[in-house]
Amino acid sequence: MDDPHPSPSPLLHSISPPSQQQEQDPEPLLLSLDDAIEHYISKARFPLVQVLIVSCAWFFDAQQCFINVFTDQLSPWHCIHPNDTLCAAASLPCSLPETSWSWDNPKHASMISEWNLQCSSSFIQGLPSSAYFAGCVFGGFILSTLADSLLGRKNMLLLSFLTMSISGIISAASPNVWIYAALRFIAGFGRSSIPGSALILATEMVSKRWRGKVSAIGFILFSMGFLSLPVVAYFTRGSSWRNLYILISFPSLCYIILLYFLVQESPRWLFVRGHTKEAIQVLKKNIGSAQDETLENSNLTNLDFVAKETCNMGTFSSLKMIWERKWAFWRMLSLAIIGFGCGVAYYGMPLGVGTLGVNLYLSISFNALIEIPAGLVIFFLIGKMKRKTLVVVFCMVSAVCSVSCVFLKMRSVRTAMEVVAFFATVNAFNVVLIYCMELFPTSVRNTAMSFTRQAIALGCCAAPVMAVAGREKEFWSYGLFGFIIGGCGLFSLCLPETRGKKICDTIEEQEFVERELLSS
Repeated sequence: MDDPHPSPSPLLHSISPPSQQQEQDPEPLLLSLDDAIEHYISKARFPLVQVLIVSCAWFFDAQQCFINVFTDQLSPWHCIHPNDTLCAAASLPCSLPETSWSWDNPKHASMISEWNLQCSSSFIQGLPSSAYFAGCVFGGFILSTLADSLLGRKNMLLLSFLTMSISGIISAASPNVWIYAALRFIAGFGRSSIPGSALILATEMVSKRWRGKVSAIGFILFSMGFLSLPVVAYFTRGSSWRNLYILISFPSLCYIILLYFLVQESPRWLFVRGHTKEAIQVLKKNIGSAQDETLENSNLTNLDFVAKETCNMGTFSSLKMIWERKWAFWRMLSLAIIGFGCGVAYYGMPLGVGTLGVNLYLSISFNALIEIPAGLVIFFLIGKMKRKTLVVVFCMVSAVCSVSCVFLKMRSVRTAMEVVAFFATVNAFNVVLIYCMELFPTSVRNTAMSFTRQAIALGCCAAPVMAVAGREKEFWSYGLFGFIIGGCGLFSLCLPETRGKKICDTIEEQEFVERELLSS
């Protein structure tokens, strides 16, 4: 803000307490809580260390999301007798005598081979993956409002990482597929709020100018986490699949220490929940001692009444606030539909890549590598193009390329089309998360983000079954992936554009700003 003492806006007059409206303060109020925080955050030093530490949550999240691609894979097998024509003609060893075939790798390299699930139904084989994302759905529903109400962004991240990491380590001791699936459900339950809380905490630390770029940092680190997984899996391919869980889960447990000691809570959340003094202390740490007194005596301390409007919300009040407002409900429903389509394609493509007839480790590495330029594309485009345009374009490109994989026969061409489809899916996925963050105010933002991610997780639940079914008929994997993400992506046309718009902190402020835009 150029003028540090603007006159009050109609919005603040409409929600100010009567006593405050009657008494004239010697120092006028800032336009809104967003304007006030934006004014001081823009003067603060960029919290690079904190942003990077928070964004590292995406790195560990990616590893947990895709670990089942390697631990639950159908291991390659071979015929013991080269002249056995019956064995050579079989696509799966289910109908063959046990003495006619053998696994290429040790039996304990995959949970499928260790527990003899190669002939089980697609439901059983995909159960651990589906259970993980089912846990994300249930966890998102139960934990979604805690980051907006009781716990806050930072504490929600700490609790989620603790649950995900411990259950991941215990998964290494699973005696059967049912216990294993239950532990994956718990890991997904804990993990459900990690991406949303990390994205919101990082972006609420910085000014509007850096929001899009800070979001892209998280996406790039997610790509690096995904890329690290095939590397670790390749070097442990001759050992038990259980070792991969230990190697992946233990570092994320250590990450909690950095998060606890080096990261501060979101100043926006602290203000909205009525913790004004704590919020000012957070801002003071970043602004510097020269401006401490100015900040202490600033109009931020006069914005207590804004916080009191929301600090008494119950745990599930944010859900009620969204449900009672038609515009908020339809926004969240549209985002959920788009998220479901992105979830099906995003998780289904890496799981189904084995049906393309190429090396699993190489193909997954291609998919992981493509996420890095995808993050860079968002980094440079997010401030220049409309959100809904990006979502529609990326979803359509993904749909066309995914469906084409069914009809193309050359392995190299199919692989290239799959990589392009996944590249477009990643970009659509990333834009949807940023779009969701900008469509809702601070008081309900994490709730809306969590429900969008629940829809993504629901799509991920369906993806393993489709991928396994695609081993026999390809259309049930890449054909469905394309049709689903293409159809769901069109729902972005129902949403308002948010590029360059201010983010609000209360439902009332959001409604006032949008009424002003419609009337202007």
